[in-house]
Amino acid sequence: MSYYWCLKHTRVETDADKCPEDRLLGPYPTHADAAAGLQRVHERNDKYDADDARWSNGSP
Repeated sequence: MSYYWCLKHTRVETDADKCPEDRLLGPYPTHADAAAGLQRVHERNDKYDADDARWSNGSP
């Protein structure tokens, strides 16, 4: 079974009850991974933003 984080309903969904794919993060192997999916997105975005800022300031 696959799990997804639904951006519309802000909850974990499964193959049986998932929304259209444009509203989902995943698939994830576990319910816990799906529940943490949005947090992972925020963490990665923060890292990418920091990397971009460093590169923009001329230091790799």
